[in-house]
Amino acid sequence: QSVLQGIILLPLRAICLIFLLLLAWLFASIVTFCQPGRGSVPLKGWRRRMIQTTLSGLTRIAFFVLGFQVKVKGKVASLQEAPIFVAAPHSSFFDAIICALTGMPSIVSRAENLSTPVFGTILSSLQPVAVSRQDPDSRKKTVTEITKRALSRGQWPQVI
Repeated sequence: QSVLQGIILLPLRAICLIFLLLLAWLFASIVTFCQPGRGSVPLKGWRRRMIQTTLSGLTRIAFFVLGFQVKVKGKVASLQEAPIFVAAPHSSFFDAIICALTGMPSIVSRAENLSTPVFGTILSSLQPVAVSRQDPDSRKKTVTEITKRALSRGQWPQVI
């Protein structure tokens, strides 16, 4: 019986995930279309609210479709309390759960990830701090950018 459930559930879950991913890509495309400053200026107004609500909700739904039910114990630190949110070792897709629960903060990511089809657009909408592995000054630039965002008094979202 469990094999039969797997045969039925796997394609249904895959179709749902593809649909959710394409929906997230659509919303991320809308937010980043004609974006002023293209990543050098924080998103404001409807663009930021759309990222926080829509992408956060779609990510939660995607994990629910995968069978994960995430419960938060305690209170998530606000931007004013913690402009930098550390999640370690951040080496798996579970990082997306943390992003969804914290309102889709900016993340630190490899610059190459921004050119990935579909995921790159979604990632760009989060206004990541891009780290280039080829640039020898990249670490210094990354630290400078994280510091700038942390000291922006709420203009930039939390950095994870």
